[in-house]
Amino acid sequence: MIVYHGTTLEIRKPDIRHSKSHMDFGTGFYTTSFQIQAERWALRKGMRLSKPAIVNVYEIETMEKYRIKKFGDTDREWLRFVVDCRNGKDVYKEYDAVIGNVANDDVLRFVRSYEVKL
Repeated sequence: MIVYHGTTLEIRKPDIRHSKSHMDFGTGFYTTSFQIQAERWALRKGMRLSKPAIVNVYEIETMEKYRIKKFGDTDREWLRFVVDCRNGKDVYKEYDAVIGNVANDDVLRFVRSYEVKL
């Protein structure tokens, strides 16, 4: 499986030192299986930091040995997980990898309205 990480740094080996906390799936190293998405992330970050955009490419041979949480849809379970992670809860620590959609601006507005109701 090939995955991509869009940024402004060459990162030979993925690690969480290049992560922020309170992200959709907690502290971690975020990748995508969509090259165009990684390119957009890299361009956005590059413009913000006035640095060149870089897309790092990684090959993952197998995921069988990892504890994986996979979300099929952006459903209630996904939303609860994202809200918990964004609020600093460590629900993501049960897993080695979390697979699913990350929230875009439209989803973030919905997430914020959901958080208010909690």
